[in-house]
Amino acid sequence: MKKLLFMTAIAVFGLSNVNAQDENTIGGFEKGDVYVSGSVGFSNTKVADFKSNNFNFSPSVGYFISENIALELNLLIGSGENFNEDKTTAFGAGLGATYFFTPSDQFSFTLGAGATYVNDKFEPNGGGESKSNTFAFAIAPGVNYFVSDAIALRASIGALSYASSKEDVDGAEAVNTFGLNLNLSDINFGVTYKF
Repeated sequence: MKKLLFMTAIAVFGLSNVNAQDENTIGGFEKGDVYVSGSVGFSNTKVADFKSNNFNFSPSVGYFISENIALELNLLIGSGENFNEDKTTAFGAGLGATYFFTPSDQFSFTLGAGATYVNDKFEPNGGGESKSNTFAFAIAPGVNYFVSDAIALRASIGALSYASSKEDVDGAEAVNTFGLNLNLSDINFGVTYKF
């Protein structure tokens, strides 16, 4: 419910400013701009006496190569522990591009596409470990809203994605996943700082 209210607020503020642009517009991007962005996620689940925790951090840097298109380089760092006290860690990197429909405005709809490589490690509570490598590609719609001249809030809503994951052992078979999710159950939030 909080996500829905937040998205509604961003849409209302953004749409109210789209038609009232003047020279005093807050924020906006133009060709040659550089920005850093990032998102942090944490989840904690409890069922009876069992808990699981997941944490992820994804910083990125972007550069506008044209008026509407920014190239982005990002990292992914994650860790988690499930109900059985099995631990997971993830490290990856990605390259992508984001199209801003109205980059010079305070509010802009976006469409991003990117490719990512992630290495995951799974350490069961009883000992031992296994590793897997995942290559993924995703396209996601989103929004960008400047709250000041240099700081913007970002959100992506769902994604069209493809991923291929394979365990790091001889003879392992790849697991391929295709997904389409464009509802409000998959929203990612981030903050952007423009230099």
